[in-house]
Amino acid sequence: MSRRCAISGKGPMVGNNVSHAKNRKKRRFLPNLRTVRVTLEDGTTQRIKISAKELRTLKKHS
Repeated sequence: MSRRCAISGKGPMVGNNVSHAKNRKKRRFLPNLRTVRVTLEDGTTQRIKISAKELRTLKKHS
């Protein structure tokens, strides 16, 4: 399964865990993905994974 938004293409980012002693260790920041059912223009429904930000945008404009 791809951890990528179907609309915006937003995916994982790479950063560091920083301890109190300022030791750095690589980590991944994953997008906040939600699986939703979307009704297409031809009337069929399809499940897609979208980010929470895109879900808010869809609810605002539809």
